[in-house]
Amino acid sequence: MKKPRVRAIAFYLPQFYPTIENDEWWAPGFTEWTNVGKAKPLFRGHIQPRVPADLGYYDLRVPETRVKQAEMAKAHGIEGFCYWHYWFNGHRLLDRVFSEVVSTGEPNFPFCLCWANHSWYAKTWDDNSPDKLLIEQTYKGIDDYTNHFYAMLPAFKDSRYIKVDGKPVFGLFSTSFNDFRLFAKTWNALAKKNGIEEFFFFGLCQETYQIKIAIENGFKHVVVDNLVDAHYHADNKITRKIGFLKRKYFHKPYVVHYEKYVDYTIDFFKNNYETNHHIIPCIEPGFDHSPRSGYRGTVFDKNTPDKWGEVCKNIIDIISNSQTHNDKLMFIKAWNEWAEGNYLEPDIHNGRDFLEQLRESIY
Repeated sequence: MKKPRVRAIAFYLPQFYPTIENDEWWAPGFTEWTNVGKAKPLFRGHIQPRVPADLGYYDLRVPETRVKQAEMAKAHGIEGFCYWHYWFNGHRLLDRVFSEVVSTGEPNFPFCLCWANHSWYAKTWDDNSPDKLLIEQTYKGIDDYTNHFYAMLPAFKDSRYIKVDGKPVFGLFSTSFNDFRLFAKTWNALAKKNGIEEFFFFGLCQETYQIKIAIENGFKHVVVDNLVDAHYHADNKITRKIGFLKRKYFHKPYVVHYEKYVDYTIDFFKNNYETNHHIIPCIEPGFDHSPRSGYRGTVFDKNTPDKWGEVCKNIIDIISNSQTHNDKLMFIKAWNEWAEGNYLEPDIHNGRDFLEQLRESIY
């Protein structure tokens, strides 16, 4: 088989199993599938609910499911998963899946971590809920950063951990983390003490204005996801106003054509990737927040496999032809964010078509 033209890493949601916290906050047995299964079409042509195909409504406590996911990802050119990681001053959420991946050595598939360093609010999962704080993200300084490092040290020492030039890749969701320099300095010192190279840190930027903030806060690498900017630039002021009025008075979600996202994303990276060594592209196969937020959500409509293939091919061409970026990294958001409509796993509507488009573009 040919060598992949890029190092494609897919964000992975380690949910899809009941937890004590979700039982308390929502209802016994709540998982992401709860929202996915109750979703309804909100306009003509709106594909909901999204129904998984090959893997079904899985439970991630089942090791065989995790192995099948890894085999499927590897077969379609994905190098590894970037697991969302949740740390709240020593309290960890949704940690069972990744802990078992590390402790059992299965699946034998590369991985890295991205710390979802933001507070959780009820409205994230159910827009009909009051704006209730579920758990707050705080930064307690060196002691907490040290405890955090040692809690994850077995993962960093694992041979499967994804590295760039020998450096373990570790991401942070929020780049407004003002204490990032101290956090990074602490972790790099601890890494050296434990025989590990300093980290390849990246921040996730969901809007382009965040790139400047991230760099000012000490991030050398930023994974840029154009979804929010594409949403804003897809329409003019009048059509945006109409969209918001439809949501308010007619209970219709804000709809953006996925083609607009494709065009904006390709144009952005054509104009910025080669000249900005901080940037790492992140692309999305779709987005539909209506399973969580109903008509108050945003839907990127008509995200066909062909349009996904178009953004894959163009972004991979840009990365592979670059003379200034040696890491050749590309992130995909996401492998299995079913309740946000961005997933690569097969569904009954498209089968494996999105995965096939990715594989054809990578090789």
